[in-house]
Amino acid sequence: MEFKKSELRETIESIAGSVITILFIMIFLFQSYKVDGSSMEPTLAHNQRLLVDKITYRFRLPKTGEIIVFKYPRDPEKKFIKRVIAVEGQDVSIYDGQVKVNGRVLVEDYIKEKTEGEFEWAIVPENSLFVMGDNRNRSLDSRDTESVGYVPLENVVGRAIVVYWPPRAARILRRPDYQKKARDRKENFEDGGYGYPLPDNLQ
Repeated sequence: MEFKKSELRETIESIAGSVITILFIMIFLFQSYKVDGSSMEPTLAHNQRLLVDKITYRFRLPKTGEIIVFKYPRDPEKKFIKRVIAVEGQDVSIYDGQVKVNGRVLVEDYIKEKTEGEFEWAIVPENSLFVMGDNRNRSLDSRDTESVGYVPLENVVGRAIVVYWPPRAARILRRPDYQKKARDRKENFEDGGYGYPLPDNLQ
């Protein structure tokens, strides 16, 4: 009888330990997020589930091209998912379907269609991000200065790193290599081509 009690106790302690470990991971390291809407198509689809890394940005700033989950500035209870386009201190503008950061056109093969509309040249404020959805013409993002605007760093929940559901769509979400994309298109970096040199502190 004592053996059975001891065995039962070990089982309960083992389960409790596993639950505590999972809760620690979910609260402090990672978080699940469900995509709501089509603003990140074709990269992410409605109802897909992602794993969000909550620890990386404790040690560094977000980088251009990374996909982040953040609290909607007008209603922190809501969460949005978008792609980082420009970070603090960088200038951004949109003209004739081209997105420019620090005067260089981003080579964006991940967007659904050509970006419509314009965004007047501006510098991203300190401790802020400029974000956009990959479905450019169906996305509420930083271009709408009244509804979203620049996203405060304190609103960033984390970096989307993995799609895990549905299984057929499971994959790692990698940050684009803008300079490689430009080289592949045989653009000239030195003469104002489509290269995208990141600031030294964000390489």
